[in-house]
Amino acid sequence: MASATDFGVTIFAVNLFGWWYLAASITGTVAGGAVNFSVNRKWVFENESTAIKWQVLKYILVWAGNLIIVTAGVFMFTHFFNLNYVLAKVLSSVITGLSYNYIMQKQFIFSS
Repeated sequence: MASATDFGVTIFAVNLFGWWYLAASITGTVAGGAVNFSVNRKWVFENESTAIKWQVLKYILVWAGNLIIVTAGVFMFTHFFNLNYVLAKVLSSVITGLSYNYIMQKQFIFSS
C-alpha cells in the first residue's frame, strides 16, 4: 500500500503535472511514508501502544533519513547511470527499505 502510494504519486506528478522527477519522488516518498506508518503500526509490528506521539516523532526522524537516502539514490542512478527515474526509485527504495527502514522501524520506532 505504501509503495503503491509512493510510486503512484511520483509517476502521476511527473506524467500528468510535468513535475521534475526529484520533486515528484520527494512528494511520493512523503505520501508513501504517511501510509507506511499506519500500516506498519497496526499490521506489520502489531503495535497498539498508547505512546503514538513518540512513535510519530521517532518515525518522522527515521523517515527524514529515508527521504534523504532515497532522493540521493534516485538522483545518482538517473544522473550518473542514466536510468529511468522509476527504475532509479525502485532500486533506491528497495535498497533503503531492506537496509535502513525495516531495521530502524523494528528496533527504534515500534520496539516493544
